[in-house]
Amino acid sequence: MPTLDTAYIQIDAFSFFYGEKQAIHDVTMDIPEQEITAFIGPSGCGKSTLLRNINRMNDLIDGVHHRGDIRLDGTSLYDPDVEVISLRKRVGMVFQKYNPFPKSIYENVIFSLRVAGRNKRSELDEVVERSLKGAALWDEVKDRLHTSAYGLSGGQMQRLCIARAIANRPQILLMDEPCAALDPVATLKIEELMLELKKEFTIVIVTHNMQQARRCSDKTAFLYLGELVEYDRTEKIFENPAQTQTENYVRGLFS
Repeated sequence: MPTLDTAYIQIDAFSFFYGEKQAIHDVTMDIPEQEITAFIGPSGCGKSTLLRNINRMNDLIDGVHHRGDIRLDGTSLYDPDVEVISLRKRVGMVFQKYNPFPKSIYENVIFSLRVAGRNKRSELDEVVERSLKGAALWDEVKDRLHTSAYGLSGGQMQRLCIARAIANRPQILLMDEPCAALDPVATLKIEELMLELKKEFTIVIVTHNMQQARRCSDKTAFLYLGELVEYDRTEKIFENPAQTQTENYVRGLFS
């Protein structure tokens, strides 16, 4: 059975369709390991659709289909021997709106382990502490692990969702507008956290926030109407883009 051990993402002539509607047009790009790659572009340009294909979340929608391929370390995500459940353990996801479960902080973090039948208390305790420290939340919640996650602030809830996403130690972390519902202070904490997390994870983020992409990402992809207009090192995209369309977008001349 193919393994997905290294978080190096290759998107090869990839097109994606919702029924008859084409959302992604022939996108080709290589996403480097242990860096932050940002997808930018106006609403409806295909950023989130492309992101969600990296862990095949769009498979859950009726009538979708694709052409081309996405590979992790050379193994196609669509290889018939690749189990989707196994893939999603290796490719974690954090959504725009923080979505903790109606459980304690502790149970939120180890939810996936419980589902997998892993109930050894010492292991669960270790995972909770490691994951909450990884999400820069441990010191704030260590004395109330068994209280409801709904008692946390919005920024804390989002960091809890990040802790939950990294509990299984995925190689890749997908983040779809993770700061969209947060205030500037909480946003800054999430950005600082991303810079720490890339030491261990390959991160792909969708953002409408140009300054966030500029501050946090190593590479940036600009998409427009489902097409990849330009993809390069972030400083190149923002300081000396090759395409006029990219320059107009990052300068705020169209949205």
